[in-house]
Amino acid sequence: MSEMTLSEAFKSPATHARTSREICQHYALRALAALLLVVCFVSLAVGPTEVSVSHIFGAIDYWLLGDETALSLRDKVVLMDIRMPRTLLGCLVGASLAASGAMMQGLFRNPLADPGLVGVSSGAGLAAVCVITLSSGLPAWFLDGYYVYLLPWGAFIGGAATTALLYKVATRRGQTSIATMLLAGIALGALAGAVTGFLVFGSTDEELRDLTFWGMGGLGSSTWPRVWSTLPFALAVLISLPFIAKGLNAFLLGEAEAFHLGFNTQHLKRLIIILVAGATGASVAAAGAIGFVGIVVPHVLRLVIGPDHRFLLPSCALLGASLLVAADVVARTVVAPAELPIGIITAVIGAPVFLSILLGRKNQVQL
Repeated sequence: MSEMTLSEAFKSPATHARTSREICQHYALRALAALLLVVCFVSLAVGPTEVSVSHIFGAIDYWLLGDETALSLRDKVVLMDIRMPRTLLGCLVGASLAASGAMMQGLFRNPLADPGLVGVSSGAGLAAVCVITLSSGLPAWFLDGYYVYLLPWGAFIGGAATTALLYKVATRRGQTSIATMLLAGIALGALAGAVTGFLVFGSTDEELRDLTFWGMGGLGSSTWPRVWSTLPFALAVLISLPFIAKGLNAFLLGEAEAFHLGFNTQHLKRLIIILVAGATGASVAAAGAIGFVGIVVPHVLRLVIGPDHRFLLPSCALLGASLLVAADVVARTVVAPAELPIGIITAVIGAPVFLSILLGRKNQVQL
């Protein structure tokens, strides 16, 4: 028997199982990446104006290489000014929300944790509404040049303040209570909703219409400046995923166990809170309040590929981006020429899944 054969012979069944799971996880990542490419291609092709495959590749050449001869003026307007920023913004928002949900669930060791459920989205939304309704008093030159960046930064501050307050309320003597976190999140979300309602009550009819549709979520107002203002927050989350995955795996054993394994738990918690607040705030500012993406995507993928955050986090980012872009395609085609808010579609998908989670854990959740 050769050396390689002898080594294989002494491998335990558990080792074979782990190897098989890792192979499946790698294939799942590749499949999700392929799915995202297909969904983005469909998003660029589908719409009231017919666009051929060659025109889409021409738009990609124009975007990446600056080849203006590959694109007609009509296709340049349709693809480069409307569909391309809309598709990219959907990718950034979906990836940010799903990855943020997976990080919060790993941090709190609870699949019910979600930026929307624990009030982070409501805090970011309140700050965004404040910017929308109160910015009319700012100088015109400031609004023309910096309003598009003021909105995501305002939402980031609102989300960060809500997250910090939530964490402070739920933590006693270094221990975070999941039940307290959920109840405090519900209370903070309700408070933010009440203040938001007060601001909406004093808005003009035009502002009221804009705020109503913004609150239900959508990518209809996607522009390149909005993409650039969201990009830094999304990139911060995506680049950080490989560095925090091992720490979140250690958190699965418990915070004390993670500390004894050599992880700086306090630093890791602060980093995750900042990343989640930034990504959620920028997403809410760019696309409104879109629920359930952060709770449905991590839960489904955890059932399929397991809890290893080295694979779970990037898988969530890929599937979250695919889900939101696909939901946007449905939103702008199912009742064309009108457009459904994306929040309605994600709620129709996410609410049954969320109820199934609650029913499956009814013997474990004690509030």
